[in-house]
This record gives sequence, structure tokens and C-alpha cells, in this order.
Amino acid sequence: MRQLVKDHAFIFDMDGTLFQTETLAIPAFYRTFDRLVEQGLYSGTFPTEEQIQSSFGMTTKELWIHLLPDANEEVRKQADQWMLEEELHLLQQGKGALYPGVTSVLHQLNEVGWPLFIASNGMGAYVRRIVEVHGLRSLFKGIYTAGDYQTDAKENLVKILMTEHHITGGYMVGDRSSDVRAGKKNGLTVIGCKYADFPQFGQEMELKEADVIIESFLDLLKI
Repeated sequence: MRQLVKDHAFIFDMDGTLFQTETLAIPAFYRTFDRLVEQGLYSGTFPTEEQIQSSFGMTTKELWIHLLPDANEEVRKQADQWMLEEELHLLQQGKGALYPGVTSVLHQLNEVGWPLFIASNGMGAYVRRIVEVHGLRSLFKGIYTAGDYQTDAKENLVKILMTEHHITGGYMVGDRSSDVRAGKKNGLTVIGCKYADFPQFGQEMELKEADVIIESFLDLLKI
């Protein structure tokens, strides 16, 4: 493990990086579409699992444009509200899983003094509930989400985080091109997550500009 550097930190994406999004999001999406149909707000075919997975890592606005391209803004807002309700309900039932090694690695980084943060394109209530349900809240100095800060660009979210906590460098850890851009534009070393034996949500070349790619979260300690 690299030596701790003053004013440096680890900044983590959530979906596809710490959390196995598909274990929660796919059932929550289908419950949401069921509710849209029941209320007469949607009459098309349901998206496939592949289409749903391709939306992971998008901002909320991008996600619903992608999955409900013909719907108006009010329907998309209603879908977003129901989606959050379904995700929180499933989390409360114990659904959803972290990737192998996440808990132990985060504890090890915290124990040696690394400041840990989350920067996610997800909704604040959703991201915070995952952290709380899995007993990780005390490990993070800050949780920043696009939903809370109303930003469509992850690089801006990371910039806000770094400014508020006087972070001058360190690592951005994520699985999508938005994580790579956020890290590069803010002077961070980018660690791309492309986990073996797990679904990949992005395009083949999304992580080509990452400084290093890991195939297991445990590999974070070996870089």
C-alpha cells in the first residue's frame, strides 16, 4: 500500500465500484415500470436487463431519458420517485450486495489514515442508505451525490468535494468514463474497476484513459 500523503484522499464511485448495482436496481426498475403501467403512465414494452444495465452510472436525468425516451418530464419525475422508493424498500429488506473485498479494503485504508469519500451520480438517499445498511458510514469523511448537488457533470461534483475538504490529490476509483474524466480533470490518479466474473455496464473502451485497471477490489491494496 502506498504511503499516505498529506491532503490526498481516495474518492470512490458507488454503483459498479463498491456496490453490485444489478442486484438491487433491476428488480427496482421492474417494480417501477409495473407501477407506471398500473397508473396508465406507460404502455410500451419493458426495457431489457441489458438496457437497464447500460444506464448504470448515468445521472438521474440521463437515465430516464434513456429508459423513457418518449415520456414527458412529469412521468420521468414520477418514475424517479418510485424508483427511489423501491430501492430503499429493497435495501431495508437486505437486498443488494457489495463487491467482494470492499468492506475489508475500506477498513484497511481507513486504519492507516487515508481520507475516504464517495462521489456518485446517484440519488443522495439511495447512496447513503447503501452505506448505512452495510455499516460503512463511519469510514467516509463525506458522501457527495449528483442528486444532492444538482450537477450533471461528475468532474464538477469531485471539484466541489476536493475544494470543501482541501484535497489536492489522490485517487479516483470508478468503473465508467465519467469517473475517468472526473479524476483526470481534477488531477487525480484514476483507478478503473473492471471486475472479473461480474457484469460490465460501460462500453469496452470506457476505461482506456485510466492510469491502472483492477479486476478485483482487493487489488486496490496491491497497486
